[in-house]
Amino acid sequence: MAVFRNGTDAQVDHDRAIEDKRRHRQLVEKSIKENLGDILSEESIIGQSKNKKFKIPIKSIKEYQFVYGKNSKGVATGTGEERRGDKLDSGGGKNGSGKGNKGAGNSEGDDIYETEITLDELMEYISDELNLPNLDEKKYSEIITDSCGKKKGYQRHGIKPRLAKKRTVMCKIARKQSKKRALREDGQEVKDERFPFREDDLRYYKVKLQPKKVSNAVMIFIMDASGSMDSTKKYLARSFFFVLSRFLKRKYNNIAFEFVYHTTVAKRVDEYEFFHKSESGGTYISSGITEALNLIDEKYHPSEWNIYPVYASDGDNWSEDNIKAIESVKDICKVSNMFGYAELLPSTYTQTMYHKFNKEINEENFVSVIIKEKKDLWEALKVMLRKELKEE
Repeated sequence: MAVFRNGTDAQVDHDRAIEDKRRHRQLVEKSIKENLGDILSEESIIGQSKNKKFKIPIKSIKEYQFVYGKNSKGVATGTGEERRGDKLDSGGGKNGSGKGNKGAGNSEGDDIYETEITLDELMEYISDELNLPNLDEKKYSEIITDSCGKKKGYQRHGIKPRLAKKRTVMCKIARKQSKKRALREDGQEVKDERFPFREDDLRYYKVKLQPKKVSNAVMIFIMDASGSMDSTKKYLARSFFFVLSRFLKRKYNNIAFEFVYHTTVAKRVDEYEFFHKSESGGTYISSGITEALNLIDEKYHPSEWNIYPVYASDGDNWSEDNIKAIESVKDICKVSNMFGYAELLPSTYTQTMYHKFNKEINEENFVSVIIKEKKDLWEALKVMLRKELKEE
């Protein structure tokens, strides 16, 4: 609800409050973006509704103030063993005098409080920076998105970006003229005094959302479920796919999803099995990608569909399958708009498939990311679904 002030006495405090609110909003948005990686990689995020709330720590805002130092006089001296570039303090030693602040401290800490954000609101922050790349027009359009149509009339309630300023001023002037006429009819003197806006003066553009058909698209999620994928890696992979699916379902209506699970043998599963089932065994990466190729051949012809297979693994593969895995990735790149490979918490002792794929595969629509720790998940999503810059 808009609030209008009649007086000017509190103008300074009012302006300061507006500035504080703006700074607070910026601080909240900054904290949300900084904590996105931790939130998105939470195990509890899988299967949650859009109203699920997540707590985010935020530092409180303090007013600017001068900080006074000791301002001690004199020249710093050394011991004679210093080298060029060393810093000296006034106590005669090198930087910091070699004394650390271990144990309990006596300095003031930062004030921290928590704000809550729903999963639905979280998707709002994500959707501004992500998009399906290489989305082409296909023969049959089934994806429906909401696009803003033309402005059709005015209404008394709405959001600030749709405030019709000219119409609002006109309503205020009309009210002012009506008041003057009423005073004249009653024989009262008409004074030229301040005439502030009221809530009733506000007018907003009425915008009707119109459905718009865009191109067919299918997402094929492929996950390594072998024994090397421990519970932490599987939770991270499922979080990655869950956030990806929630974002795409929010941004594109009627998008198709397919799920493939594999060890040495691949299986097509439904969404619930994909996000909750656990298996163990050896690893043939080629089995999962070959099953995705069979799926494309049966149901999603490249001439009619935009195809986006995304594969998640820890990068460990049975050595006899490496060559076949590389060939299968090349094959799926030929029929896809983009093939994404996400490597999760890879081993530091052996060379993983991430390095082999990047060395052997030169297709432009191959996108690989590596997630070495949970906080890297958000950056990996941005790389994989980055918006394309269209040339003017």
